[in-house]
Amino acid sequence: MQTSVTKRGQTVIPAQIRKRYKIREGDSLVWIDDGETIRVVPVAHDAISALRGSGRGEQLVERLIASRKEDRRHE
Repeated sequence: MQTSVTKRGQTVIPAQIRKRYKIREGDSLVWIDDGETIRVVPVAHDAISALRGSGRGEQLVERLIASRKEDRRHE
């Protein structure tokens, strides 16, 4: 996807990206410049609500237990 920049430095976020990342009017974006690339990251109004359910299906407890067992073996 490609967009252009206006004289005032404005650009349009393509609709497909707005929908995928649920970016709405009034939302904030963070611009990250690492010297080679620029990344634009949406910032959630409520970070806790935005993360709710994101770990579902990841078997986090099982991974934590396995990691702890591995740590004990190395001690």
